[in-house]
Amino acid sequence: MRIVLGVSAGIAAYKSCELLRLFTEAGHSVRVVPTADSLNFVGAATWAALSGQPVTATAWDDVHEVPHVRIGQQADLVMVAPATADLMARAAVGMSGDLLTAVLLTARCPVVFAPAMHTEMWEHPATRANVATLRGRGAIVLEPASGRLTGADTGPGRLPEPASLFAAALRAAARGSGGLGPDLAGRQVLISAGGTREDIDPVRFLGNRSSGRQGYALASTAASRGALVTLVAANTELPDPAGVRVIRVTSALELREQVLAEAVGADCVVMAAAVADFRPARRSEAKLKKTGAPPEPITLVENPDVLRELVASRPRPGQVIVGFGAETGDLLANGRAKLAAKGCDLLVVNQVGPGLAFGTSDNEAVVLSPDGAEVKVPRGPKEALADVVWDLVLARLNQG
Repeated sequence: MRIVLGVSAGIAAYKSCELLRLFTEAGHSVRVVPTADSLNFVGAATWAALSGQPVTATAWDDVHEVPHVRIGQQADLVMVAPATADLMARAAVGMSGDLLTAVLLTARCPVVFAPAMHTEMWEHPATRANVATLRGRGAIVLEPASGRLTGADTGPGRLPEPASLFAAALRAAARGSGGLGPDLAGRQVLISAGGTREDIDPVRFLGNRSSGRQGYALASTAASRGALVTLVAANTELPDPAGVRVIRVTSALELREQVLAEAVGADCVVMAAAVADFRPARRSEAKLKKTGAPPEPITLVENPDVLRELVASRPRPGQVIVGFGAETGDLLANGRAKLAAKGCDLLVVNQVGPGLAFGTSDNEAVVLSPDGAEVKVPRGPKEALADVVWDLVLARLNQG
């Protein structure tokens, strides 16, 4: 694949060296196109050495090759990382004063912007308007990560880590090559992932085997399809997907609070988390220890049914709600019973057991709907199942 890696003038440019290495080690041909000011952060010699290709910020070098047109025309993917507020402003109004902005005008392949800037710049109305303009034209503008910025500042505006940018870029390119594009652009989706933990004491908890991989796959695929994604993650050890806003929780009650609050603005809610059905009625403030006497029984109380609560309240007209069910025994019978009890628009059911679903990189499932339809998804990467779910969700959103 022929990739153009655009680099604008942000301190996060150093991370793009690692992104470039990931692209080249995967066998892709990468042409780095920096802005002139970005070379104050990482020099042209570094980009040329890592890419094995010439590097220039101006359209006046090798004019006979018409680089300001040819580079964009021949690309299979253009990714700008970091994308500063200035670069996105110039791209939004169609300026072409340097090689990178000219490439953006001539590219007919998927274009992905990975913003990086201070929080105040990201949240400024001008930047938000420029982002909306770029997304409206079909570009994928990832949401920045939250974390430490330059100096002592912390907040949204951090460039996502190279590995997650690499994954987002390849997914965008794959969809673009199939002519699919960012079909979830402008949609706000909320996803829960992972497994909740219910404290017994400061050391022990009741939990489950969910790794969060399926929920994270749903989040990363939605972002690569242009959606604005919020992920409520319970006790996972996975890196944040690029372009996804992550809210971390521990218990079922914490997950419920965040999901109900965030669902108000969502076009779709996908409850992929494994939420504990029960919690201890009382949490011991001190570690429980063996005394030689029989231990006191742990009394359990039911947790709220977050999925059923979402369906009952349906906080937004036309909102699509998707549930997940990990089952043993008769998959379809149990799934149909659960779908009827929950009342959601789609229910994804999968068999669990040794080597199945939990902690694996692949999954096999059936997607059920109230009209009796069954969509069987054969065993494959969890991202493949995620794309099937989004296809079904999109069909329902478009009907609305």
